[in-house]
Amino acid sequence: MPYFSLSKTLTCLLTFVLLSAFMPGPVDPPEHHTGKVWLTTGDGSVRLQPTATVPFKKKGDSKALTIEVNPSVEYQKILGFGATMTGSSAYILDHHLNDQRRKELMDSLFSHEHGIGISYLRMTIGASDFSTHTFSYNDPPEGMIDTKLRYFSIDPDRQRLIPRLKEAMAINPDIEVMGSPWSAPAAWKTSGSMIGGKLKPNVQPAFANYFIQYVRGFGAEGVKISAITIQNEPEFEPKGYPGMLMTAEEQRDFIKHYLGPKFAEAEIDTKVVVYDHNWDHPNYPISILDDSIARKYVDGSAFHCYGGDVANQSKVHEAHPDKNIYFTECSSGGWSGPWRDDLMWKFKNLFIGNMRNWATCVLLWNLALDENNGPTNGGCMDCRGVVTVRSNGTYEPTIDYYSLGHLSRFVRKGAVRIASTDLSAQNLDNVAFKNPDGSKVLVVMNNQEAARSFNVKSPEGMATLDIPAYSVVSFVWE
Repeated sequence: MPYFSLSKTLTCLLTFVLLSAFMPGPVDPPEHHTGKVWLTTGDGSVRLQPTATVPFKKKGDSKALTIEVNPSVEYQKILGFGATMTGSSAYILDHHLNDQRRKELMDSLFSHEHGIGISYLRMTIGASDFSTHTFSYNDPPEGMIDTKLRYFSIDPDRQRLIPRLKEAMAINPDIEVMGSPWSAPAAWKTSGSMIGGKLKPNVQPAFANYFIQYVRGFGAEGVKISAITIQNEPEFEPKGYPGMLMTAEEQRDFIKHYLGPKFAEAEIDTKVVVYDHNWDHPNYPISILDDSIARKYVDGSAFHCYGGDVANQSKVHEAHPDKNIYFTECSSGGWSGPWRDDLMWKFKNLFIGNMRNWATCVLLWNLALDENNGPTNGGCMDCRGVVTVRSNGTYEPTIDYYSLGHLSRFVRKGAVRIASTDLSAQNLDNVAFKNPDGSKVLVVMNNQEAARSFNVKSPEGMATLDIPAYSVVSFVWE
């Protein structure tokens, strides 16, 4: 090689080396993904408030636990979150609030933009322990049985309940509505009363028609009934308010021989849900679903929180994975303890526990009660509503409102639960969802006395979040 060519080559190489020494190193690509953190603290000082925007990076905190969220692994579809619009709730919303204050409150309950976006409501078919009086939708003159339903009428709920349901649906048109009877009409029961007793065998066809009339009657008022349960708490016979005993065999045969065929003949698409009682007896719904004929008419089974373990829902799912699990009732009240303990129990069992055990919805009990925990109709005297509506025209959200909002505000109808690392053994219980628009939600509770950090690993990268002691966060990202 000629001298001048070698010299030129060496000069270029030396120039490159010298320039490289002063050039910055490789730069990470810009961070395109961030998530927002919403927090409720164990001392109640922060309640469902946005507290931070957290970026996704290539690496997280090497000293922190990591929750891996895998959107490609999907579980159950979510129907919604909410409570029961009892007769008592409808009464105080109508009676205690003027139009402006009620609109403000209803927006805070049902709007995704201005509130917690409740998307599922349960209602009672006739009276319950939270009604202003005892009634059914078929109350003929005393001494008449009326199996032809000539006296059927939803008039007792026209003044207050139906307007409030329609008001909620106007704010959130995607709301699902479930109906549950506390009792069949009095004349159809062995007790001759809506309190106590069982359904007489010879009125089962009439009771099936009662459900049909109910679905059609509310549908004509613009309230579509998405699902019904056969009987609220069928294994409990209350002494002071409406109730009715019904064994699993009786419920199975009623669906198999009467309700199912009549719904099919009448082209009623309302879903039929069995059991509607506590976690402690999973064999009740399993035995109904084991029947090859009855199960054809059944969409799933429903549970309450007042006995047993939430994990029993998974036993029903494992026995019949093609059937939905509904969680339809749990009340807070004077027994719930301080804010911190109540918050931790709710998320351990009702929200994270329920979702990880296949629930498609989570419904609390009374949507609203007054400052005296009523009005009541012979039942619980210290139950608490999602909101307290006082007789002086003011209202206040309770811990139930903020707890429910951690899911109802961010997890939309049609979302699916997706895989996330189970860290319950480390007191970092969590559950994750993917919304229909592709956004993701991770709900995490820190059930220990020290604040901590944790990583969220997802296809977008790694995000590191801080969570105070005994607190809950919802982490939402696109």
